[in-house]
Amino acid sequence: MSEKVVLEHDDLRRTLRRIAHEIAEKNPDPEGLAVVGIHTRGALLARRLHALLGELTATETPIGDIDISFYRDDLGAKDPAAQPVVHASHIDFDLSGRTVVLVDDVLFTGRTARAAVEALFDYGRPQRVQLAVLCDRGHRELPIRPDYVGKNLPTAREERVNVRLEESDAVDEVTISEPQTTTAAA
Repeated sequence: MSEKVVLEHDDLRRTLRRIAHEIAEKNPDPEGLAVVGIHTRGALLARRLHALLGELTATETPIGDIDISFYRDDLGAKDPAAQPVVHASHIDFDLSGRTVVLVDDVLFTGRTARAAVEALFDYGRPQRVQLAVLCDRGHRELPIRPDYVGKNLPTAREERVNVRLEESDAVDEVTISEPQTTTAAA
């Protein structure tokens, strides 16, 4: 399977720094801000954004992470026998009156973002929710639009966007994989 690298280590670092600047500019009151990452890679990216926001604003913004496995509306749609990998959610601060920046790696159909908003409201009622994504690949099925985008990736629906992060994959990169072709047995 061939892969095309669209973001390398330094590109990813610069992209996250730019997103952090945009978040700080759009939210002049950093005291009312919180960052929540969507498991798994969104949570890793949220930690990086959290650190960058701390440098920019000189405040300690609350950070959390959220698992949306049981909020998915397409759970088992492709494979009814498939069981979701469930992670613990960590939101140990009050969401009320805050602007919560939800962070994810790739925005595709919008179903993950919808599920994350639903899960977030089980923890409280934020004043506002913003969405930050590293990559927006289009092909939306729901009316969801990110507030902060690292890179727009025009992709075919069958292609796959792969986000690899040092914390989990020992490398920082984003690639696009060609669709897998199935060969019939002769």
